[in-house]
Amino acid sequence: MRLTHSRRLAATITTLISLVSLAVGAAPAGAADFYDPPAPLPSGHAGDIIRHQPTTFFLDPVKLIPAPASAQLIMYRSTDAHGDPVAVTGTVLTPTTPWTGPGQRPIVSYAVGTQGMGDQCAPSKALAGGYEYEGVFIDGLLTRGYGVVLTDYEGLGTPGVHTYVNRKAEGYAVLDAARAAQRLPDAHLPSNGPIAIAGYSQGGGASAAAAELQPTYAPELDLKGAYAGAPPADLAAVAKSLDGQYAVGFLMFAVASMNYAYPELNIPALLNEKGKALESAVETECTVDGLVKNAFTKTADLTADGRPITDYLADEPFASVVAEQLIGTIAPKVPVLVEHSSADDIVPFEQGRQMARSWCSEGATVQFDALAVPTHVGGFVAAYPAALNWLDGRLKGAPAPDNCGAF
Repeated sequence: MRLTHSRRLAATITTLISLVSLAVGAAPAGAADFYDPPAPLPSGHAGDIIRHQPTTFFLDPVKLIPAPASAQLIMYRSTDAHGDPVAVTGTVLTPTTPWTGPGQRPIVSYAVGTQGMGDQCAPSKALAGGYEYEGVFIDGLLTRGYGVVLTDYEGLGTPGVHTYVNRKAEGYAVLDAARAAQRLPDAHLPSNGPIAIAGYSQGGGASAAAAELQPTYAPELDLKGAYAGAPPADLAAVAKSLDGQYAVGFLMFAVASMNYAYPELNIPALLNEKGKALESAVETECTVDGLVKNAFTKTADLTADGRPITDYLADEPFASVVAEQLIGTIAPKVPVLVEHSSADDIVPFEQGRQMARSWCSEGATVQFDALAVPTHVGGFVAAYPAALNWLDGRLKGAPAPDNCGAF
């Protein structure tokens, strides 16, 4: 029996409430060792499947409402920020809804927002457990007949620290997830069909980065467009906004990520004992833990010299690494939709708009929507209908809107 919209909404609300008690997820049944990659990695190319097995996707934590799709847990080859091969996991979803649009069934590579840093926070585990808070958006993609693939990103579930908001690592993981979905025979998805990219918050940044990187990294993909909601495009601006606020835990996630990806920065040498302990602790925390345990922490209380972490970002060698993460310097070759709340309380609106303006100046086709709703979470909910409609237009061949020069 087809689920009603009200039941899906109820499932979403239940999921959000349950996040507090389900911050520590369980791996899919039989997957205890699935997330441990073989050493050395088998030879191959970025996007190649290393292993796969059936999994589940529920829309509620009681597991009463299965998503309208079959699901495969995958491990695939990708590339880290330094160009080295790395194993990444994810989930491929094949909808039960037929594709009624033109041509082959499209695949949407969906980049989730902040899940946390610990291996238990991997999106594939949340999907299987029924507590993925973006499940309602993913469900909306499936009910339109799109295949969907979700990356876990580097270091979520797999060994190593999650490379949170790392432009190249996340962009590569999103693009290689699309490749992996095309190469997985059990998914029964087209091997060369149309692709779209979508994501909000951390996922918005990953989607935007993937759109920039695709022409040189994955030119064979038939990419039709990318939706980037509330993207953290300028990490220096985001860090300044978060320091001392309720979501400062996300800033510490980024510190842990950069410490792992760029050990030459020797970030621990800047921290006092409290700072070192907190940086180590966040490597194991999920979103709710990171928010609750670290709320309103001032990073000046974490450094050896009493300077806030944000003060270091303009100094070398940190400035160069932060500059590497800037999104907006390369024009995507496909249409992009950027949606951002003008009252976003986590990811600053102005830096998101500046990314879109930069793309416009470089000749990209951009639709930028300023949402008149409060908060970062409010922006996610408000952006949802327009993002789905925009993606549908790109995947059905409609002309892409462009409001460059009007924002």
